[in-house]
Amino acid sequence: MSWTGKPQAAEAEVLDRIEGAKRRLGETVTILAHHYQRDEIVRFADHTGDSLELSRAAATARDARSIVFCGADFMAESAALLCDSSQTVFLPAEAARCPMAGMADVSEAAMAWEGLNQVWGDDVVPITYQNSSAQLKAFCGERDGAVCTSSNAGAVFRWALRQKGHILFMPDEHLGRNTALSLGLKEREVAVWDPQRPLAGQTGLEASRIVVWKGYCYVHTFFTVEQVRRAREEYPGATVIVHPECPAPVVARSDGAGSTSYMVRAVHEAGPGTSFVVGTETNLVNRLGAEHAEKTVVPLAPSFCEAMGSITPQNLLAALEAILDGGTEGAVSVGVDTVEGARLALERMMSVV
Repeated sequence: MSWTGKPQAAEAEVLDRIEGAKRRLGETVTILAHHYQRDEIVRFADHTGDSLELSRAAATARDARSIVFCGADFMAESAALLCDSSQTVFLPAEAARCPMAGMADVSEAAMAWEGLNQVWGDDVVPITYQNSSAQLKAFCGERDGAVCTSSNAGAVFRWALRQKGHILFMPDEHLGRNTALSLGLKEREVAVWDPQRPLAGQTGLEASRIVVWKGYCYVHTFFTVEQVRRAREEYPGATVIVHPECPAPVVARSDGAGSTSYMVRAVHEAGPGTSFVVGTETNLVNRLGAEHAEKTVVPLAPSFCEAMGSITPQNLLAALEAILDGGTEGAVSVGVDTVEGARLALERMMSVV
């Protein structure tokens, strides 16, 4: 993705200055970039990956005093929780806020928790997707729950069901449903919690084992069954892979579903001449196509994440130059009342395999 309206000379100058700032900072700074970042950001990353991989990278980057996280706000928060107290995590763009992470707050979660305890007693484990606030992570950690990513959601669900009989999963309905179905649960065993309704207005709770929050990622709910059908017509023999944040009918009609790292591995490990239609954020799909010219890799449909796209080379440069000047603009902090519970939930995410 290029910078609209910016002359080429200005682009080159910014990229040169980023290179220079990174060189001067040396090993005192680590740049982490999610797969959905534009190429102009990824080229400077010390680590690129999905949210689980980047969480692990943040937790082990002990030599860096500063971690610049080119991803969404919840990812930078998690990095701040997992890294050493002597380190500082910076988010280059304040606008990099994930809409889905705002679809469940602690007060709503507490109402759901109380309601489900009326139905099931003390037989429910709360799990929150990584795409959530530190406060919601702490809520789960304090109640013997955990965080998960799309990479290890199945493992975390299995872990939770070994502890108790039911799961409350927040805030993505589709990842929760697809994970439950992939583990062999029946559709009737999955109920949806609508935070806009009181307990009396919820349906299907008694028969369910998994209750999923009524939240979604607009990047992935954009994909449809009709797009899958058209892709199979246009690219006969292609493998269709999608993200598990997609609606269940889209996942069911695809050849595979998994995290961004799953998609990267699938394309990387396939032989020359193979074809993939990929249902996820378009920056990643385009990069895979460019990196594997001997294969066909195309998007199921163009779908961009505005939060990820809000991080530009200009504000990456501003973050690095601020660090050089000893500034703290863009530094990520987590409230002291939140740290212990959120870190506990994240540590469970990291340990479950």
